[in-house]
Amino acid sequence: MRRRAGERQSRFIAIAAGLAALAILVVICSLPGDREQDGKRPVRPGVTGPAIGWGFTHTQFSADTGTDASTARAAQLLHDRPMPQNQHIMGWGADNPEPRPGQYDFADLDRRLALIRRTGGTPVVTLCCAPDWMKGGTAGHTDWNALEKAPDPQHYGDFAALAGKIAQRFPDVRHYVVWNEFKGFFDDAKGRWNYEGYTRLYNLVYRALKKVNGANQVGGPYLVMDSHVPGDDTYASDLKGPWGSIDRRTLDAFTYWNRHKAGADFVVVDGSSYSKDDRYAPDPFAAARKFADVGRWLRKQSGLPLWWAEWYVEVADENDNRARWSERTRTAAQATALIEMTAGGAAGGFYWNPETEGADCPGCLWTSTRLDDGGRELPMMTLLSRFARAFPPGSGPHDLDTGRPEVRGLADDRTALLVNTGKRSVTVTVDGRSVTLAGYDVRWLDRS
Repeated sequence: MRRRAGERQSRFIAIAAGLAALAILVVICSLPGDREQDGKRPVRPGVTGPAIGWGFTHTQFSADTGTDASTARAAQLLHDRPMPQNQHIMGWGADNPEPRPGQYDFADLDRRLALIRRTGGTPVVTLCCAPDWMKGGTAGHTDWNALEKAPDPQHYGDFAALAGKIAQRFPDVRHYVVWNEFKGFFDDAKGRWNYEGYTRLYNLVYRALKKVNGANQVGGPYLVMDSHVPGDDTYASDLKGPWGSIDRRTLDAFTYWNRHKAGADFVVVDGSSYSKDDRYAPDPFAAARKFADVGRWLRKQSGLPLWWAEWYVEVADENDNRARWSERTRTAAQATALIEMTAGGAAGGFYWNPETEGADCPGCLWTSTRLDDGGRELPMMTLLSRFARAFPPGSGPHDLDTGRPEVRGLADDRTALLVNTGKRSVTVTVDGRSVTLAGYDVRWLDRS
């Protein structure tokens, strides 16, 4: 989300990461994957359409750096649970890709995409953010405090050229997201999003990527679907539900992009179940219905497959940490969100993996690879990877009536997912079987 984007990087971290990467490449070289030949990125078959499925985004700390044993353990975990994996081109683990005009540094992208490739993930690249010289900064210098700034309009073409260069370097990447959360595109003078500027940038990038390879899949606008609780009508819109209403300025931005885009293979947005001022309506679990209502609206407006680039169910503290709930409650809320996004017609999404350097990492997919005993599976990895396997694109899961309003269900012919959104134990009947779920229990059933 916006508060999270001020993440700092340093040349020291980049150098250390490069050294650590040598260790992980040696350890996981036996994993299936294509080797680079003659300096070219290998091309692998994989998911090529817009129905990407469920996966995650790499952030500043990920499985490519850390202790040898921990990075190898995390790599094996990813290999055993193959999912789409998303990486930004600058920030969130990647250094400035073009510190000076025409001078490229793809070492971090090379390392991250090598990890994705070798662990069997479908690579996705988010084209954000922009080198300093494209946004009024000094060539050859990177100010990480300015990461959120958008390129100056006179440099939109330069950013599109950088996108094309990346597409040429990584021909196995077929999925591209243009920018992130409209960062730097809010017009304070007008009190609204500069959707004209973003759309111009998007169209230039779209054409550059399609020129490299017409099979490249491109999407936007990666807006945050901010909402306001019922009764807060300052920026209320007609897209509403018990959870509140979407900010009309967000819908204005989406509508302009949708009408003036050069083309798109999918729509991508992000959002939270809570409101812009961190409130839930009517409660943290019922508020997740927002994902379904917003998804249906977006699908109707665009006619395109829908991705959730990020989604959040737990309000962050002042340091953007989400650690107020127990892991059991958090996992149940995340499972409910996945059910609601699926109900809204989502073709997939990317969990923002909040890996840290320390032992305490609420909501992470695996324990920190900076620890000697790190890289071990955590509850959110279990949920996300199981959901991705159980309900892949085209599986057509549907709501499952459990007979109890507090127990949400999603099922296809083979698998059922049940989530008790209450803190008390409850018994339901599914397929003639009596199933007892503890408070905030997440349960998988084999229906085959």
